[in-house]
Parts: sequence; structure tokens; C-alpha cells
Amino acid sequence: MIIRPARRTESVREYYFSRKLKEIDRMNAERDASGNERIINLGIGAPDGMPPAPAIEALKEAASQPGNHAYQSYVGIPQLRKAFADWYARYYGVTLNPDREIQPLVGSKEGILLISLAFLNPGDKVLVPDPGYPTYSSATALAEADLLPYDLKAENGWQPDFDALEKMDLTGVKIMWTNYPNMPTGAPATEELYRSLADFGRRHGILICNDNPYSFILNDRPLSILAAPGARECCLELNSLSKAHNMSGWRIGMVAADPEVISQILKVKSQMDSGMFKPLQLAAAAALARGPEWFASLNAEYRKRRALAGRIFDIVGAEYEHDSSGMFLWGRISPDNGFLNPGAGDASRGEQVSDAILYGAGVFITPGFIFGRNGRDYIRISLCAKPEILERSAEKISALAGK
Repeated sequence: MIIRPARRTESVREYYFSRKLKEIDRMNAERDASGNERIINLGIGAPDGMPPAPAIEALKEAASQPGNHAYQSYVGIPQLRKAFADWYARYYGVTLNPDREIQPLVGSKEGILLISLAFLNPGDKVLVPDPGYPTYSSATALAEADLLPYDLKAENGWQPDFDALEKMDLTGVKIMWTNYPNMPTGAPATEELYRSLADFGRRHGILICNDNPYSFILNDRPLSILAAPGARECCLELNSLSKAHNMSGWRIGMVAADPEVISQILKVKSQMDSGMFKPLQLAAAAALARGPEWFASLNAEYRKRRALAGRIFDIVGAEYEHDSSGMFLWGRISPDNGFLNPGAGDASRGEQVSDAILYGAGVFITPGFIFGRNGRDYIRISLCAKPEILERSAEKISALAGK
């Protein structure tokens, strides 16, 4: 390379799933050549269902209009912002000003980096959950801020230990990342949790950034942190259509916050893109108008898949919550698990079991260590696989286990 990369990139690696998918692609090429069955991937949470039909129709109709192919406003079209506001009022009981308190995003993952760049200086501190979504850590590193992990543990229902947080040195902390229903653990949100987070942020002058893409999945009562008393002073919320509307590839998300917060995020965003394709925005507005029957049908399917994923964990010997929320199942590996490799060295229990199943049964299950130190003894199954795929996975793992 003719020049050195920026120092900020030295603290991040290529995303784990990017690296692992390359390995799986190599394995599949070998299997294709030898006529063997391809690897079953139960790793990434990319919904396999179709988006709402009205969204697809709206996209096709809008894409056929000659005037819809130009640059768009950085703040999104009024129809989309109003659709997001109506969605929040209808399902979360939260009133948002569509012109001042909502910023559409190219997926909520974009928002994590935008927020970090908008508010963090080198040396600022960020509270990041362990276990948690790896992008919170990488965005913090790219903003050259300092990572301050806080523990989520099974004995606390995978919620923050506020007594422990109060004992931490919070000097210089500007942002705290939260995510409920939690990924990867499936722990649900509660009104009490959101009240406690808003109170914590307000008292310590910390911006609470709640990432909320799973609130409709296996969850009969969606909650927003913005409904908590005083939350508007210290909280923002990311949301998206990726999970709840089967639209992950469309890359449509939002951030909701106080107008001053939105204006700072827009400063950064407006330097990075030239607005979202208008037909996508119109299609998103159509998707957001879906009624409760859409989510009822979605969750009926996910309940079936959760039960099948539980059967896999039963075969593996992993302990799990049978009624967890979100689109993953999170299972604990005990020290005497039969898939563990005594010669694996420092490899975590989750990684040992994941590798044993990948190389022995041709099924990839995510090891929990990638979500933090507190995930080392866990594995995670995505529910974004059709029932017959989950059933076939159970057969292959059962054969490997000799059951």
C-alpha cells in the first residue's frame, strides 16, 4: 500500500460475519465440487420473508415515474417522516414532530456511526453493553473515543446493574448504548428499565442511545424509551424496517430525538450522502402503515421457528429461555458439554461448540464471544431460517451427537 491507513482503523477489524462468511463460501465451494450438501447458516439475522405487498407495489409504481430519480432532501420526504411519526404514535404511544424530531437513515446501523461522529471527541468515554452489538464498539473506536464496557448478566435478566453503574467512574462519559429487546440475549424491554435508564442519563448528563429494531418480534407490546418520563432530555432512539417488515436489504431506518440532537446528526449525515431514493421512501411509508395483523402473522411464524431452534439447543445441550423476544435464541454452554474440545486452548465454550457443529455437521451457529466477554459461554441461533432448514439442522446435529 502506498500510504498508511488512518490510525483510527487500527483498533477495528473486519466484521466477524464478513470474515466467517468468506470461510463458509470456501467450504461451500469445496462441497459443491465434491457433491456434498452446503453449509446451513443459522448465523445472521436477515429476515427471509417478503416485505408487505403494498410496499413492493409502491416501490414499483414510484420507480416508473420520471420525476422520482433525482437527488432527494437529506431530511427525507415529508410522507416518510409523517409515516414514522404515525407509527410511533400508533404502536408506542409516543408523539413525535415529523419535521423536527425524526431523521430518516440508510438503515439504523448508519445511525450508530453518525451519532458517534456527531457527539464524540477523542478521549470521550462511551458505555457499551457486554454482551452487545459489535458495531457499538467499532463505531466508538472509529470516533477515537474510549470504550467503557458495562456488564449484562443472566442473573440480572440481561439488564444493566444500576448499582454497579453508579459505582463506576463516569467522568467523561457522553454516550451509553442500550438495546432492548436485547440482541443477542432476547431479554425484553420493560417500562421500569426505560424509566431507570432515562433517570440515569439525566442525572449524569449522558446521552442514552436506545437501539430498538426488535421491538415487534416475539413481543406483544412494543415499547419505546421515549415514552419514559424525562426521556426527551437525555435519550434518542434508533429504529428500522429491517426486522419488523422483512426489509433488511432496503436499508431504511430512523433516529428520533430532541430537535437539537437531530440537527447535530444531520450535520454529519449531510456530508456523507445525497438523500435516499424517493421510491424507497414512498415504499417505506406504505410498509409503516401496516396494521396489527401484519405483526400477528409475522410472530406466528417466529414462534414456530423459536420452538424448532429450541429443539436444536436441546440436542446441543444448551440452556435457553423458551419465551425470549427478538429474532435470535441465546443458549448457554455448560462446562461439561459433550461438544467441547479439551485441546481447544483459550477458545471460549461457545466458539468450541460452534466450530464443532460447523466442521462436524455443516451447520453454522454464532459463537457468543463476538458480543463480548460475557457471551463467551453462549451460542446464538438466528430465527431467520425456514422451518424445514431448522429441522434439517437438527437432524444433522443430532447425527453428529449420536442421538
